[in-house]
Amino acid sequence: MRDYILLYINGREHRVSGEKVFAPVTDYLRYDLGLCGTKVVCAEGDCGACTVMLGRLHGEDLDYKPINSCIQYVFQLDCSHLITVEGLKHNAQLNPVQEAMVECHGAQCGYCTPGFVVAMCSMFDDGKPKTACQIKDGLTGNLCRCTGYEAIVKAGLEVDLSQWEPIAKRYPAGGFVKAFKSHLKESVSITWDGKQLFVPADVKAACEFKARNPETVIVTGGTDVAVNMNKRGLVPDFVMATSNLAGLSDIVTRKDGERTVLEIGGRVTLKALEDFVSDLSEEMKYVMWVFGSPQIRYAGTLAGNIANASPIADTPPMLFTMDAEIEATGVNGVRKIKMTDFYLGYKKLALQSDELITKIHLPLPMSDEIVRLYKVSRRQHLDISAFTAAIRLKVTRGKIETAAITYGGVAAVVMRLPKVEQFLVGKEFSLETCREAGKIARSEVAPISDVRGSRDYRLALAENIFSKFYHETAERELVCQ
Repeated sequence: MRDYILLYINGREHRVSGEKVFAPVTDYLRYDLGLCGTKVVCAEGDCGACTVMLGRLHGEDLDYKPINSCIQYVFQLDCSHLITVEGLKHNAQLNPVQEAMVECHGAQCGYCTPGFVVAMCSMFDDGKPKTACQIKDGLTGNLCRCTGYEAIVKAGLEVDLSQWEPIAKRYPAGGFVKAFKSHLKESVSITWDGKQLFVPADVKAACEFKARNPETVIVTGGTDVAVNMNKRGLVPDFVMATSNLAGLSDIVTRKDGERTVLEIGGRVTLKALEDFVSDLSEEMKYVMWVFGSPQIRYAGTLAGNIANASPIADTPPMLFTMDAEIEATGVNGVRKIKMTDFYLGYKKLALQSDELITKIHLPLPMSDEIVRLYKVSRRQHLDISAFTAAIRLKVTRGKIETAAITYGGVAAVVMRLPKVEQFLVGKEFSLETCREAGKIARSEVAPISDVRGSRDYRLALAENIFSKFYHETAERELVCQ
């Protein structure tokens, strides 16, 4: 058992213990190490001024991704290598991305610039040029208040990649890999000021710790819980970081009859899932893409979005409609829970006190099924949903054979709509049928008014989403017939 977090920053080893382990990464960088290039503005992962590159063990190499360091805590980063803007220079000179930002006047006040530079360096680390669209997509999580994005995108288009030195060359993985493999064999336990941190080396140790401490807050990506700690005064007495649990970052496929099922590990990030399904389901890829910025998607996990139990979470409607199952592991073994049975009430889960989500079994749509996933929010990216919906129909010769309908943002939990499903089965697939289904859906839900939308607005969405669904899919059905 170790009593410290092993963390490398810009190639230098740090062994962190005591109070500093429970600090946001930004605080540790700025106040303890004097690395002030990493800025803090929102402290909730919205603006990207705090963007850093995080490298974790992947086989015999490190895999680097951009993340928001303001919503990462030091205890999450055991056995990882963090690169800040100070660590990106080439032989004490500006690197090609930084040079392009200077030449194209991509900075005015400069406060947001380090985050843009880090995010852009992450994009270009493969040594390939990017289109303006790709640059804009990669910088979705970076906010500039004064320069204007045209100059920044222009800088991305003019990066001299012939002078680019890949991160792997600048920071050879050998020393990191050896140290990490050695340390990952041990769990970490650190106590300070009445708080206890546990970083388990395996799932068995994780379940045993949770059984002894049922109030434990589990942190994987931390994109929501860290906001609560930063902004809402959450100070958990027991924290368990799952970042070192082996085998939970894998996605594999299996066959269940004719249907393909994804087995998604509890540590699989939203971006990893987005990439995996890109050729399997356009709808699933889209809902992952609009989930948040790249920095959020590279940190946040599917299991975390499920366990957060928000009625406006983006992924549960998809999981409900596709009849997904949760694999929960506890001290007594493994069991499966139907996704539709997983939420017992607002923020209440069907997990035992010793259990954690280790896998999600997600069936993929069949070729003869129509699936649409909807997220309604004020902004396309980096915004919390006001309303979500997932609709899956099987239509044979113009008749609806099966139906699965799920809404979010209309009750205390994400909910299937059995009255709508029963109405649709056997009906002609037509605009009139969809309009009537919308009216039934409106009567089946009970939304509230809040800052994201009024009750009447959500009721209108619950009804009208069916007309939208029909107009988007009717042409496909006519062709298939």
